Amino acid sequence: MPEQSETPASAVLRPEVMPSGAAPVMPDLADLLGQAMHMQEQMLAAQTAAHERTVTGVAGGGVVRIDATGAGEFLAVHIDRAAVDPTDVGMLEDLVLAALHDVSATIAELSKEALSGLDLGALGGLLGPS
Repeated sequence: MPEQSETPASAVLRPEVMPSGAAPVMPDLADLLGQAMHMQEQMLAAQTAAHERTVTGVAGGGVVRIDATGAGEFLAVHIDRAAVDPTDVGMLEDLVLAALHDVSATIAELSKEALSGLDLGALGGLLGPS
């Protein structure tokens, strides 16, 4: 078995005394903190912008429309008279549900788009593969 050289404990605890003579590259924690704070500001601005937008979900070719904010607050439901059939309330219920699903998917996509443009800088690798 080849003989292994032991690294003194002081060299492990003090990077400046590395056996090779070169200190390891340590991340600048102040820089990382600054980048994290900048990213948080960007995220809050992106979320605020997304929350302030109004989106519409539709069903039945537009006979049922639901307006909501990007924050998920429902603002209005619009039902065309042509969609109202007193003998088929179930159809209207299905259309309203489909419009709710559509507006919810639009809100989710809006949030995803808002956050996709963030500049993560050196922090991008910390969050794992995208």
